[in-house]
Amino acid sequence: MKEPVISIQEVCFRYPDQQRYALENISFDIMKGEWLAIVGHNGSGKSTLAKMLNGLHYPEKGQVQIGDYLLEEKNVWEIRKRLGMVFQNPDNQFVGTTVQDDVAFGLENNGIPHSIMIERVQRSLQKVGMQDFLNQEPHHLSGGQKQRVAIAGVIALQPDIILLDESTSMLDPRGREEVLETVRELNKEQELTVISITHDLEEAAKADRIIVLNQGSLYKEGTPEEIFQLDSELVELGLDVPFSVKLSQGLRSKGLQLTQNHLTEEELVKELWTSNFKM
Repeated sequence: MKEPVISIQEVCFRYPDQQRYALENISFDIMKGEWLAIVGHNGSGKSTLAKMLNGLHYPEKGQVQIGDYLLEEKNVWEIRKRLGMVFQNPDNQFVGTTVQDDVAFGLENNGIPHSIMIERVQRSLQKVGMQDFLNQEPHHLSGGQKQRVAIAGVIALQPDIILLDESTSMLDPRGREEVLETVRELNKEQELTVISITHDLEEAAKADRIIVLNQGSLYKEGTPEEIFQLDSELVELGLDVPFSVKLSQGLRSKGLQLTQNHLTEEELVKELWTSNFKM
């Protein structure tokens, strides 16, 4: 069994001007090397939880343990060294005039020696497939390229955990696929723990495990296969199952003997292309 890198125990939090808890009695662990998707409709608590993991909020009750550190004010900078965050709009993250300057910014702030900085910038851009854009101005890049540069800036700092806060929601389908493929490669090759905060179940389908939040509480958790079996329950929560799952269900209801409800269109097309079906 892998050890947890984040442990959340009976956490409650509410904003000063609200009576209802934004998070209420939330408990779960995140394991080393896992890709965990946290999903929910607007107001479910997922954005509040993302801010808490980055030390922008602290629990009113309960506790959050990240690595060896309890989430509290005296430890917040140590925690932020271990957990890198990629935000929704990549344009809001750029501070450098070129791609390499932008990736180097966080390293400079952390006092990394120049020779090591150059090596890390080049290596992190290579990992996200942006090594040929060192001297490119960020505003000339596509949305997917910008977000990959933002990820490079995070992984150059060598965190144990990367948190994607709705980081594909502003991208077109091609850009979204570029970013998610990059994240999957980093997750597998480096055993980087990934937390994806999203309302997009197409993105969540790529994770190892999904947690569903509803009105500040943990509603369900399980593998993508287990969560998508909820079907109508997800719709009632303001979520929707991926198109490939709905299409698989529709084909099976018409008598097509598919082996499973496929989580991606690629898996469904592959089975449709290679199998001889019986009705």
